[in-house]
Amino acid sequence: MKKFFRLLSVYFTFLSLLILISGLAAAYLTPDGITVSDDCTSCFPSFPLSINYDGAARTADSDGISKAQGELTLFGTVPVKKMEITFSDRPVVTVGGEPFGIRLYTEGLVVSGISAVPVRGGEKNPAADAGISVGDIILSVNGEKLTNNEQLMSAVESSGGNSIMLEYMHEGKTSSAAVVPATDSELHCYRIGLWVKDSLAGIGTVTFSGYPDGTFAGLGHGICDSESGSIMPLSQGDIVRADITSVTKGSGGHPGSLNGFFSSGSAVGTISANAQCGLYGTIDKSYCKGETLPLAFRQEVVRGKAVLRTTISGDTPQDYDIEIEDISYNNANITKNMIIKITDERLLSAAGGIVQGMSGSPVIQNGRLVGAVTHVFINDPSHGYAIFAENMANYNNTLIRKKTK
Repeated sequence: MKKFFRLLSVYFTFLSLLILISGLAAAYLTPDGITVSDDCTSCFPSFPLSINYDGAARTADSDGISKAQGELTLFGTVPVKKMEITFSDRPVVTVGGEPFGIRLYTEGLVVSGISAVPVRGGEKNPAADAGISVGDIILSVNGEKLTNNEQLMSAVESSGGNSIMLEYMHEGKTSSAAVVPATDSELHCYRIGLWVKDSLAGIGTVTFSGYPDGTFAGLGHGICDSESGSIMPLSQGDIVRADITSVTKGSGGHPGSLNGFFSSGSAVGTISANAQCGLYGTIDKSYCKGETLPLAFRQEVVRGKAVLRTTISGDTPQDYDIEIEDISYNNANITKNMIIKITDERLLSAAGGIVQGMSGSPVIQNGRLVGAVTHVFINDPSHGYAIFAENMANYNNTLIRKKTK
């Protein structure tokens, strides 16, 4: 009998430790707040977790958004942590998948590189000596606002070797510096050792459209400078129709790409924001022809089968089978919420999996838009990351409906 009770004690100790570890893991892996709507039937269906907020007092913030404090529990009984609940009508959007051409013009000039200027007897680097570094944004020269590369080039060339005053932004803070151009001994002109960008063009994929105000979201991540990794500051931008003509197939260590052209020079929309979670703006309603679907809140996404909607030929999207292998609620990187695997042999055969240009391609599961592709695994193009559709929709709280009860 003593042996039985000893075993029973060990069993309950082990069970208690298991519950404790599970609770700690759940507290760490789940977000501190979620959004729900009246038609939500479950929260965190992939985990033995539930949220109790019935009877909780609801309050409205300054924007009129209704919120309450709920409690996350394990197995419906073990309390894990408090969680803020935001109440919202469920967004309904038109699902994309169409390719679109991007023409983006920066606000100021993005410093993409710094190089030494060859001078008699050695080298000089005027910009670096003045404190300017890769990723900084040059806002003005001698008080004149910069909108293109030619303005800066003209100011340097006409300086006569005298210092020019540059206003620039470094890590969000505005500074100014006097830069003395050096005479390039090889090119025989004045230079300050900067490589800058004022525009870029490319192809991406529309994720969804049909907000109440007629805007769209695409790409699933911001457009960044390739050298500095910083998000390109937007001055203005537009989108044009694009056709995909071929696919460069991806393989281990060599990411593939969608290849195409801008099928029209006329804009079909405008870009109003280049943000961490994607591109936002307005688009011609006739451009997105997908069906209207409800948007899934992040805690409703589950591991398992899903569909990727993307275009690898022409301008018409197709659906391909995928598997959502992992889900993360960690806010440290809000564009890498899911790990997805391409399982459709058609897409694997044609593209090797995910390729550049597919960013923004919608992920659909259980009749809802759950996310969009953002990145490919360089060493395994059959796998990639996807962002929650809710994260894209919540840019500047655009799709959070005011709902106070």
